[in-house]
Amino acid sequence: MAFALLLSACEPLDTSLDVRQAPPTSFTLEEIALLLSELPIGTEQMGEVADAVADSRVNGYDEEYRMQDLFRSPGTGVGSEPVRTETRQYGTPMRTLIEDAVRRRSLTRGGGAEGEVEAFLEELAGSDVQIYWPYSESWNQKERPVITFDPLDGSDRNIGYTLDGERVFVDEEMARKHPVWVVNCNDDAAFRTLEVRRREDPSWGEGGRLIVRSETDVKTWVLRTFLARRNYDTWFAGGSEFFVKCGAVEDFTASTEAELALYSPTVSDFMIVVKRDQVGQILDFNAVLVSDWTPQLDQVAFLMVEDDGGSQTSWKCSAMVKYNSKSYGFDLQIPLNSRDDIVWRGQLSRRYIEKYNGLVSHFGDVDLVLALI
Repeated sequence: MAFALLLSACEPLDTSLDVRQAPPTSFTLEEIALLLSELPIGTEQMGEVADAVADSRVNGYDEEYRMQDLFRSPGTGVGSEPVRTETRQYGTPMRTLIEDAVRRRSLTRGGGAEGEVEAFLEELAGSDVQIYWPYSESWNQKERPVITFDPLDGSDRNIGYTLDGERVFVDEEMARKHPVWVVNCNDDAAFRTLEVRRREDPSWGEGGRLIVRSETDVKTWVLRTFLARRNYDTWFAGGSEFFVKCGAVEDFTASTEAELALYSPTVSDFMIVVKRDQVGQILDFNAVLVSDWTPQLDQVAFLMVEDDGGSQTSWKCSAMVKYNSKSYGFDLQIPLNSRDDIVWRGQLSRRYIEKYNGLVSHFGDVDLVLALI
């Protein structure tokens, strides 16, 4: 079983263009942006969207308000259960304005059947379409939004629509100074952020921000801090969703070759959302990568990607342990998507991990502090 460790080749990744997929719906993002721009949006509706995107942000997601939540539970952000916000009451929620506008359009354009109206509303409410409000924390509680959409072509500038019926050009600099709602597609709601996991698992201690140490000599490998130095997508698509993945053989204490068959590698996998205003900031995480690092664990497989979707593939790689001065490899496959941006991937040795224990390490455009404690 001893072998010379090599980086295994994986399926080629399509990362040449920043072009995302249009939603699989009968309507376009631009059509929904136009629809929203025709609504009589006032302070109450602005407050509803502000509540939802703030909720999403607290839960570790981008400043986003999914149509699924807008119709199901007004004011609820990604990562929150509807029961948590049932007490929020809006006299005229956004869903009412949308329903009224769709019915008016139907009458104006020849009186479409009610069934067609309901089918459209049902499709919208079940889609991945959402309102993304970057830099929403700077809203002055008064100014109304310009509404634009993700052009899906990698550009940084697009047409936007004011609530007064005007067309303007929108870029990120404008979004920093004025409220801009971007109609785009949700990419991260299917994944649980560290904030959500901490809330769901009380055993994390004080919200998971402290590592609870036992009285034994067990060592744990932890991601202390995370710093991203750039955005990977255009601002229309929101911030960056990083996935940190580590393959290792935990709690390895084999004393005979026969016992080697009892062990198999595991993969830790979690998402870190870095909002656009968090680029360049040190973010505290204290996330466990390997919970039981024994002296025999000699090498781990480490992968960081920024999610861009595509077909599912994997990185075929190995983790390594030592027994009787020989190296033994365990093959594993770490999943990723074909269009993901590879931030960094490779094997990390115990020697490297111990040398840079608790220090800043540079992995492409990301700086990490990894600690063996």
